[in-house]
Amino acid sequence: MLYHVRMDVLLPTDMDADKAAELKAVEKALSLKLQEQGKWRHIWRIAGQYSNFSIFDVESNEELHEILMSLPLYPYMDVEVTPLLRHPSSVRDDDS
Repeated sequence: MLYHVRMDVLLPTDMDADKAAELKAVEKALSLKLQEQGKWRHIWRIAGQYSNFSIFDVESNEELHEILMSLPLYPYMDVEVTPLLRHPSSVRDDDS
């Protein structure tokens, strides 16, 4: 199942810089692992914001929920999830 996910990161302005750097490093490592596994298919930065648009390819709503909840920055995110279905007019046959 494909999902379009918008993540807006809202770190507290008074967060310790070392803690923020550690959270970001652990988040990046997990993101890379999920991308290598094919679960986090695409990630795009939103210009001028600490936000991204991502495409996840997972088996279920529950799997996506578990992945998002496991992200170290999750407690500091606003997350919007949109399930995606193949459009009948799409000329691409390499996505489901």
